[in-house]
Amino acid sequence: MTTTAPGAGGQAAPAPGGAPAPDIAKDGPAAATAGSSPWQLARRELRRRPAVRVSLCVVLLFVLMAVTAPWLGALGGWSPEEFDKTAIDPYLGGQPLGSFGGISPEHWLGVEPVTGRDLFARVVHGAQVSLLIAFAATAIVVVAGTAAGIAAGYFGGRTDAVLSRLMDLTMSFPSLIFMIAMLSVAKDVNRIVLMTSVIGVFGWPGVARVVRGQTLSLKHREYVDAARVGGSGPWRILTRDILPGVSGPVIAYTTLLIPGMISTEAALSYLGVGVRPPTPSWGQMIAESVAYYETDPMYFVIPSVFLFLAVLAFTLLGDALRDILDPRGGRT
Repeated sequence: MTTTAPGAGGQAAPAPGGAPAPDIAKDGPAAATAGSSPWQLARRELRRRPAVRVSLCVVLLFVLMAVTAPWLGALGGWSPEEFDKTAIDPYLGGQPLGSFGGISPEHWLGVEPVTGRDLFARVVHGAQVSLLIAFAATAIVVVAGTAAGIAAGYFGGRTDAVLSRLMDLTMSFPSLIFMIAMLSVAKDVNRIVLMTSVIGVFGWPGVARVVRGQTLSLKHREYVDAARVGGSGPWRILTRDILPGVSGPVIAYTTLLIPGMISTEAALSYLGVGVRPPTPSWGQMIAESVAYYETDPMYFVIPSVFLFLAVLAFTLLGDALRDILDPRGGRT
């Protein structure tokens, strides 16, 4: 009688614990990724998509630019608030000297009309402000939404009813109008902290609803019931069993939130209720450039291009992560 070695003849060797390992030839690459963590899945799939790799590089470039903004500004030789009267023509209403908005070896992206402030320094510092507000507001939204969603889905009953009604109440507000009203009333406060808090307050219900639905589908799984029967308390079950199960959709949702936060900050600054001068912001620069778009179009184009590239790169990256980590929640 002959015996077949484990894994020979096209059969998959048994995995530890007695469960058969996935047969890649039969089940395809999806079976090979079964049991992988969300980050492992993301890295494996992102390496296969050239467009997403480009988006990831652009995102990392913007993050690096925001982190190193003071050094980049110093490298260009100008601070974002420093005036250069020699770069503008006082006899033409303060228009930049030279072509393309005053682009020169001294001013790499040109200068602002009238003031002569260096656009390169203001753009890189504007990236720091925009990404700081976007990341901080996203962190508030994700932490608050995940905590509320897990609590509502796992405990159910009165807890679910109270949290669900709070989600409905928060989502019923016209958030943009309410943000404008709150930011207009508050005067002597730190605008970056205020904008982060206000944007975060109105953003958490979307994450909470996604997490609540995932938690409802996980709380009666066999491993959760086994942990409950084994004497594990609610905190241990939530952190060890439920939270890892919802991490994939949360990661995907987080990357899709960031471009929305960047756009919201730019819109509020454009409307004049966001970051105040002389602190630079892309939305604020676009608002100020509207008066000069006919005589100095580069002043309008440069911050608009940076805002467009940042939002596009984060959106493409978020779409890819959603397709990988939360395929059922993606497009059909």
